[in-house]
Amino acid sequence: MASVSAPAQTAPAQTAPLQRGIVKMVLSGCAIIVRGQPRGGPPPERQINLSNIRTGAMARRAAQGQPDTKDTPDEPWAFQAREFLRKKLIGKEVCFTVEIKTSLGREYGMVYLGKDTSGENIAESLVNEGLATVRREGIRGNNPEQARLCELEDQSKASKKGMWSEGGGTHTIRDIKYTIENPRNFVDSLHQKPINAIIEHVRDGSVVRALLLPDYYLVTVMLSGIKCPTFKREADGTETPEPFAAEAKFFTESRLLQRDVQIILESCPNQVILGTILHPNGNITELLLKEGFARCVDWSMAVYTQGAEKLRAAERSAKERKVRIWKDYVAPTANLDQKDRQFVAKVMQVINADAMVVKLNSGEYKTIHLSSIRPPRIEGEEKNKDKDKRFRPLYDIPYMFEAREFLRKKLIGKKVNVTVDYIRAATGPGEGTPAFAERTCATVTIGGINIAEALVSKGLATVIRYRQDDDQRSSHYDELLAAEARAIKNGKGLHSKKEVPIHRVADISGETQKAKQFLPFLQRAGRSEAVVEYVFSGSRLKLYMPKETCLITFLLAGIECPRSSRNLPGGIQVAEPFSDEAMLFTKELVLQREVEVEVESMDKAGNFIGWLHIEGVNLSVALVENALSKVHFTAERSAYYKTLVTAEEACRQRKEKIWANYEEKPVEEVVHLSEEKERVANYRPVYVTEIADTLHFYAQDVETGGQLESLMETMRAEIAAHPPVEGSYSARRGDYCLAKFADGEWYRARVEKVESPAKVHVFYIDYGNREVVSSTRLAAMPPAFSTRTLPAQATEYTFAFIQVPQDEDARADVVDCVVRDIQNSQCMLNVEYSGATCPHVTLLFGDTKEDVGLGLVKEGLVMVDVRKEKHLQKMVTEYLNSQESAKSARLNIWRYGDFRADDADEFGYSR
Repeated sequence: MASVSAPAQTAPAQTAPLQRGIVKMVLSGCAIIVRGQPRGGPPPERQINLSNIRTGAMARRAAQGQPDTKDTPDEPWAFQAREFLRKKLIGKEVCFTVEIKTSLGREYGMVYLGKDTSGENIAESLVNEGLATVRREGIRGNNPEQARLCELEDQSKASKKGMWSEGGGTHTIRDIKYTIENPRNFVDSLHQKPINAIIEHVRDGSVVRALLLPDYYLVTVMLSGIKCPTFKREADGTETPEPFAAEAKFFTESRLLQRDVQIILESCPNQVILGTILHPNGNITELLLKEGFARCVDWSMAVYTQGAEKLRAAERSAKERKVRIWKDYVAPTANLDQKDRQFVAKVMQVINADAMVVKLNSGEYKTIHLSSIRPPRIEGEEKNKDKDKRFRPLYDIPYMFEAREFLRKKLIGKKVNVTVDYIRAATGPGEGTPAFAERTCATVTIGGINIAEALVSKGLATVIRYRQDDDQRSSHYDELLAAEARAIKNGKGLHSKKEVPIHRVADISGETQKAKQFLPFLQRAGRSEAVVEYVFSGSRLKLYMPKETCLITFLLAGIECPRSSRNLPGGIQVAEPFSDEAMLFTKELVLQREVEVEVESMDKAGNFIGWLHIEGVNLSVALVENALSKVHFTAERSAYYKTLVTAEEACRQRKEKIWANYEEKPVEEVVHLSEEKERVANYRPVYVTEIADTLHFYAQDVETGGQLESLMETMRAEIAAHPPVEGSYSARRGDYCLAKFADGEWYRARVEKVESPAKVHVFYIDYGNREVVSSTRLAAMPPAFSTRTLPAQATEYTFAFIQVPQDEDARADVVDCVVRDIQNSQCMLNVEYSGATCPHVTLLFGDTKEDVGLGLVKEGLVMVDVRKEKHLQKMVTEYLNSQESAKSARLNIWRYGDFRADDADEFGYSR
């Protein structure tokens, strides 16, 4: 800033009125800016130049955009004069007289420190220190003040002070650096140590120009972590202030302008230097936030070294008081009661990796989403990959399973503290984005640990980035960002460069063939570990078996649980009483918990049946004890039968829940029922089409045979008229299709396995036989011939009361015998009882009406499977007598006597 000097005083001082103000800024050794008191906004200000003296001109930077101009350096002693005044006057009250006002509006006068002229005369102090010269031209001898200045100058010269010292003043000229070649290296080289500085200019509340000492770097510093309202430059060059921009600027100016401070230079993104200014009276960053002059900004908050939580707390305080820029602020949870904002709840279920279902103390269930985090997801091309395959997010999205497991193990069944941060409004479906219901987003803590932060720090979730004015975010947002930065630095989880973990989980729910293969393995395993993934009803669950890495459907053994409502082809099945209560009971006890299961058998749909234990509690027994299930007769053979019956009897006596309307049955009725339970012989004609190696066989109902013949004729005529294009059909497991058999005719089939286009395993659904064919012998099934038009005609059965030998040769003999006797012949069939995979039946020859199974027993080809049901005892006795006869005659398998006595257990035989 150039110096200003004035002509010698021409009028006596007393005639000019005395005025007061506060020194805002010292422009040079003889020019200051004085401001008034603020009233409802920034105060008025004016420049006062000191009369009768001259000081050196301050350095000036060349005008930007004018290449012919050059930087002007300090004149000797100019900076020292400015500093002398700055240290003496900044922020202090002064009084002054304006003696001359030029035609250009410049004002010259005398300035005194304090409230009246008895204070220190500033011009005299400068002259006395040898920092200013006196303008002697035109001085009148009758002016005592001018005479005093001349006298002080003479004394200063004699004492060789300041500019009068020997050696000139070249050492007082600063080497100012207006630009820094590599700002980032410069900032890094300071290692975030506080450096001394003078604030030379305030551009707005959060951007200042600072002179770094002792090297005189002149730098622009933006306060880390915050942003104040700014002055927008219009096209015509004028500046339009945003609301509270002027007030924020004045707030910073009145505290920092030309003050001695320390600055920590913290970072330098995109050539912008970020820093924190430390002043003995406090931290301006926090003060601006607290007074509502600034808002927190995430992008620079991360580099703030003085504790980001202090800034958030200061901003929160301003929001709560609704001051200045927050005057119209409405909190995201403003319309929630305190009890809905903060509460303790029990975690019942973890959904994927960012949400959970909790149970409140009131018993109500609520879904809570973790604030400001995003679970793992598939990006770009991966999204469109495997569209044909059934997509399972939990297993197919990398790290989703790990994230879910982390939350499940830490939270399930535990009480957590929930602080609601915001409610995310429901959104409709957009282009490429699904619709979302309203979400309650909260910070969830357990034992003082923020779960979202723990998840992010392990690299199992990422932090959502927001628009600066979006206030709907976590109350611990900065901790989340810091946790993510750590995870990225340490290469954790999603940020790892290692190969992504793959979870190959086989879903064998409803896959009868796979379930059959898996059943013996689970039966031998005894108690197996599992995690309950889903609860369909009180007694039907989906389990994840961690050791076997597969999913199974599991039915609780020994009980009859009320059925839930479900959609059936004929309409909706109405829920039975207490079905919802039973499902809720099971959910609360076992959902997503680690359990142990004992598998006993499986049903024909490929669902496993057995007992489930959680922390020593048998779930079947627990349901019966709580009057939510009845004991099923199949429990008789189990070790838990006595416990089940005792529990059921107690509930029946108390007439609880499902027993509320129970009436004791009279004895006569019991007898009547037992009579009804006699064996029913309801034989119907069937045509045996296929016999398997396991002695299971497939048969068609003779009654519907005509319909099948008619359908086959129509279908073949259709194919002859419109032959399928060879190789055009792409086989997929489970699909129904048409297949060309070895006889050159087309039949309805189901794809069971695809090894390659040349090897497709098919099952002929109307005949029961299997074949491996090339896909060129397959075609799509026209809807007119689908299973909706006519269901699959081949039904699987097995012989009742018979146990097939384990020995392969003996088994082959039986199968050969049966194939010879009944394949492709009409027989009479009666269902005796149901089995795990198919009904167990007795079969009579069509002509002689003799029992085929009994004949096999008589010939010593098979053993008897002894059934315990009372109504079957007559049949069992007949079969056992025939077995004894075969044994006595040493027929076939009995030719070496009763081999079962020694090795029955070893070979799986039972007597």
